Amino acid sequence: MGRCRSGAERATVVGMIEDHRPRLPCALESSRADAWQQLIRDQHGLLDTDQLRLLDIGPGVVAANLEAQRWRRVLPRVYATFTGPLIREARITGALLYGGPQAVLSHTTAAEEWRMLALDPLAPVHITVPYSCSAVSQPPLVVVHRSRSFPQLIVATDPPRTSKADTVLDLATSEPDARAGMRRFVALATRGRVPVRELQWRLQERRPRRYGAALADALRLLADGVQSALEQRYACDVEVAHALPTAQRQQPFVVDGRTLWEDVGYDLIGIPLTIRLDGRAFHDAPEVAFRDRRRDNAAELAARPRLVYGWDEVTRDPCGVAAEVVAILRRAGWHGPLRQCGSCAP
Repeated sequence: MGRCRSGAERATVVGMIEDHRPRLPCALESSRADAWQQLIRDQHGLLDTDQLRLLDIGPGVVAANLEAQRWRRVLPRVYATFTGPLIREARITGALLYGGPQAVLSHTTAAEEWRMLALDPLAPVHITVPYSCSAVSQPPLVVVHRSRSFPQLIVATDPPRTSKADTVLDLATSEPDARAGMRRFVALATRGRVPVRELQWRLQERRPRRYGAALADALRLLADGVQSALEQRYACDVEVAHALPTAQRQQPFVVDGRTLWEDVGYDLIGIPLTIRLDGRAFHDAPEVAFRDRRRDNAAELAARPRLVYGWDEVTRDPCGVAAEVVAILRRAGWHGPLRQCGSCAP
């Protein structure tokens, strides 16, 4: 049974555990000390074994610092020169050091860097490496992916990451089914403002490992003007699933001398019906509320029927939305059938 530590000893241990300051391992000559400081600054206090070897810091010195709890091993061959928690930047640095000189950020981590997804500082870091690399996933810190198209994926950012289009493809093909892949594809592409031509080129050059047809359909929706995940859900789950006529996306209207855009319109079949898809739970900006009121009034003055749906209606009851749209279309003279989808009540 171990002896109890004194108060002073406990304070020392706590201080070591919570210490964020990089610890110089030993006395270094001036040139190596400068290189050490530069690496520590650039890499958020992390070093790998190759860098330590170049600094002439051998395994014995590393082992002594680990045993003294001045350093800690973060990943195989990667060490933190402090004992405090790793900030997100340090976690990214550690993952790239572990993956080797060709490793790049990919998947969820690349999407966070591209601002397609909200940052999650505690999520594992996703990296992609060539097939020749020996790195494997190290839960819970690193998820390693491999790609045969590796050279074409990379964008020379700091830190390096997969391109926007390749990031969208990686995450879409990681979804559990084709429909979820379509939704992910559209949501990330619109949020990241990825040009349709870039996505088209990458789909041609880098054939997705699955969901190829579904992603091609998603690309066509983007080319037709779909600009949000909600618009994609309407197009797929309401319009296509129930055999509604193909609508015009992002239809321009002039209100009070300004051009505003409606999400969906059926003017192409001769019916002036507007479908407005509102992804926001509420409008707290007075100018937005005023714009919407003026747009509603302009539609009413033009004898233009309109239906407004939010995320809940389109995702939870697409069949009910389709029935309402069909009711307006038929009232205006459309005689097409309403197809029952797999979710429709018998």
